[in-house]
Amino acid sequence: MIRKNAIINRLWDRKSMICLFLVLMTFAIFYRLSGYDFVNFDDDLYVTANSRVQKGLNMENIVWAFSTTDIANWHPLTWLSHMLDVQLWGMNSGRHHLVNVFFHITNALLLFLTLNRMTGAPWCSGFVAVLFALHPINVESVAWVAERKNVLSTFFWMMTMWSYCQYAEKPVRVKYLAVILFFMLGLMTKPMLVTLPFVLLLLDYWPLKRFRFAAASVSGQSHFKADIKSHCIGNSHQSDVSSSDSSAFQNRSFLSLIREKIPLFVLSAFSCGVTYLSQDASGAVRSLEVIPLTSRIANALVSYVGYVGKMIYPLKLAVFYPYPAIIPGWRIAGAGSILITMCYLSWKIRVKHPYVLIGWFWYLGTLIPVIGLVQVGSQAMADRHAYIPLIGLFIAGVWSVSEFLKVYLSRYKLIPIVATLLIGILFMITWKQIGYWKNSATLFQHTIDVTTDNYLARNNLGNAMVHLGKNDEAYQHYAEALRIKPHDANAHYNMGILLTTKGKLDEAIGHYKAAIRSNPYLKKAYYNLGTILQQKGSNAEAIINFLYALRLDSRFAEAHNNLGVLLAQQGKINEAAAHFLMAVSLKTNYIAAIKNLQKARSDMRRID
Repeated sequence: MIRKNAIINRLWDRKSMICLFLVLMTFAIFYRLSGYDFVNFDDDLYVTANSRVQKGLNMENIVWAFSTTDIANWHPLTWLSHMLDVQLWGMNSGRHHLVNVFFHITNALLLFLTLNRMTGAPWCSGFVAVLFALHPINVESVAWVAERKNVLSTFFWMMTMWSYCQYAEKPVRVKYLAVILFFMLGLMTKPMLVTLPFVLLLLDYWPLKRFRFAAASVSGQSHFKADIKSHCIGNSHQSDVSSSDSSAFQNRSFLSLIREKIPLFVLSAFSCGVTYLSQDASGAVRSLEVIPLTSRIANALVSYVGYVGKMIYPLKLAVFYPYPAIIPGWRIAGAGSILITMCYLSWKIRVKHPYVLIGWFWYLGTLIPVIGLVQVGSQAMADRHAYIPLIGLFIAGVWSVSEFLKVYLSRYKLIPIVATLLIGILFMITWKQIGYWKNSATLFQHTIDVTTDNYLARNNLGNAMVHLGKNDEAYQHYAEALRIKPHDANAHYNMGILLTTKGKLDEAIGHYKAAIRSNPYLKKAYYNLGTILQQKGSNAEAIINFLYALRLDSRFAEAHNNLGVLLAQQGKINEAAAHFLMAVSLKTNYIAAIKNLQKARSDMRRID
């Protein structure tokens, strides 16, 4: 009994030490985000230019968060999270960043605690968590305020896994309800969690060994138990201290494990349907005419291997990777061969090394929603998409290396030296990568430096130059973006704004019309075009553009006001007053609309 308590105390000390290291190391490297700005890439849509979010939490906004599909997604908890930030911190960008850091640290801790509970291997579990916390490819998810949905949804992913582990130990209804609850909350934050039920099935095979055949066939139960004398792999003593002994989990048939997860599969299917409809309605889904199926498959194969490459060699990371016009055949064939070979090898060694199979298929499966077969957006791949998938490769890699060292390397003193060296390298690369997120100018200049023909980076760097008052440099970047991609709606729209400030209205009109042709959902292009046409006296055409803007966004206060002005000029005072009233109700401090409403009401009384 004394020996058992001593082992438990020593393991508790080990867990505490790993948790403390994770918190201190992660906070130390990401803390400087507290001095960084918002960036002009989606942060405006989620926070800085979002009138709903800027009003903070109130009942009207809460109802809106659960009913809107703005930005091509239904993710009410993401909206509520940003609203709460504004409620607490206002527009202090540093505090918004630190909330992301908090969730990233929490995710790393939960990953460690959950893996350790499932495997009883604290050092392997801890090193997987360290790789997750410090890998440079995860900087994007933490340093980008708009990616709150990524770190927050991963928090619910980890809580679902933790709850599932508890349920697997003792399958009772209340524990399963906790699994469903956290899974639902995750889906309401980001639909990336639709693959989680399949991951739980993988975990049933290893390390939980809930498959009836898995418990008998997966060899070396002790291989996945921590030993106080080793770094990751142990002996029979660990059965005294680990709650994840195979006896703790009920062995069940594959079909029963599928039936058990039917509620989760139903929720995933519902989330997939809502997400697709939301993204399709907003124009975010690219049609097969724009990107053919063959191109999508080719890019998916190359991207699968590309993420692995960025995990191993995390340099030249960028916030946006343009979709390639042509992918060489040798790259497609090579990528396909690598994927098939890895699938075959992981299956071949599944009995002795089940963690390789589980880690590899975790990676493949969790990337499916964002690999581009249903193409949303114009990126070929994105660092943020690897936030959860690479955990699978970390697991496979760490457990494989640990097994190799146990068998072929008896000098365990080398292990902490190698681990420390790797952590130090990751720390330095991640530190440098974080620095690129200081502001929009540094971010997109770096993106241009490490990618080729990046029209989006040119466009956004142009926006940053406008913000800095460097209009001539902005013009050059917009022009370069349009050279690379002549039909880019955003570059045309921004060029239109810049030319308007220079008084070149006819050229601006041409760019606004080009922007609308490329993206008929760009409400501000209609509004700006209508405003210029109104200035030039083309009132009939201006009215049409204001109506289009309001069709896309009925809460567009400025469009209501300008349309009201034109209707009043046509003598339609009642209709004009209705639009002025709507503008004032949407924007209570809108002085121009208030004056226009007062004048319209005065005219109405005079007519009466």
